[in-house]
Amino acid sequence: MADKKDKRPDNAAGRFYVDSQCIDCDLCRETAPKFFTRNDDGGYSYVFAQPTEQEDVDKCMEALEGCPVDAIGKDGDA
Repeated sequence: MADKKDKRPDNAAGRFYVDSQCIDCDLCRETAPKFFTRNDDGGYSYVFAQPTEQEDVDKCMEALEGCPVDAIGKDGDA
């Protein structure tokens, strides 16, 4: 389970975030490319935009559930 105390500083403020467990597997970026992107220098993903529509929330949840290292959280600060 992702730890919001350990989330990457470049995450957009809001519900979803990526913490330092990210292994840069690309699953979240493929699943929800409108919300996840890569920090090329650090080699990890982060949330650059928060979803507002239910369909988009569902895509972010799909990414969260598919993350192989549980690096995506949904309990971030709005």
